[in-house]
Amino acid sequence: MIGYYILAGIIFLVSMYVSNKLKSKFKKYSKVHLQNGMSGKEIAEKMLADNGITDVQVISTQGQLTDHYNPAKKTVNLSEPVYMERNAAAAAVAAHEVGHAVQHATAYSWLKMRSAIVPAVGVASKLSNFVIMAGLILFATGSAIGNTIFLIGILLFAVTTAFAFITLPVEFDASKRALAWLERENMVTQQEHDGAKDALKWAARTYVVAALGSLATLLYFVSIFLGGRD
Repeated sequence: MIGYYILAGIIFLVSMYVSNKLKSKFKKYSKVHLQNGMSGKEIAEKMLADNGITDVQVISTQGQLTDHYNPAKKTVNLSEPVYMERNAAAAAVAAHEVGHAVQHATAYSWLKMRSAIVPAVGVASKLSNFVIMAGLILFATGSAIGNTIFLIGILLFAVTTAFAFITLPVEFDASKRALAWLERENMVTQQEHDGAKDALKWAARTYVVAALGSLATLLYFVSIFLGGRD
């Protein structure tokens, strides 16, 4: 268990570093005002229109960095600063979220795969930690049922890990679509484009860290399981 806490601590510290870096980048590029004077909402609506998407609504949601695309409701949800402000950070986030709407409209394969396993991930994420802890306690006593429970917990955790890795191409592709559209439609200057690109790069790194952290934890549990069976 000591090894698990050390691993969890390292993952936490790396995650905090990337998260703080992301916040500082968005704060920096929030000061780079768009020469075209468009808000995040207007950027999103224009990108939707340029891609022929007419059934998706752009709405405001509370909080910071709470931006997301909801495929079930077909809404691009922008946090209040992104929705209203007119800067490189807002443009980057708004275009990125519309990138997901474009993926949905074009049946992007990785997005379809991620959406298909969402129900399973919902169950696995709620149960995996409890099952693993219960399994570890029984596993340590040498109980046969402990082996089974621990293995079930590992398999549940593996589902969430797979989801984290499937998310990576979805997020990278959405950013690629966003930056390409911003440049192609001359929505931003070179300085604004560079800022948007840097902000999205750090946003993507949060997903990379989460995926690698999940994989490292999964492999740690697997090593305990296999080691206990020798």
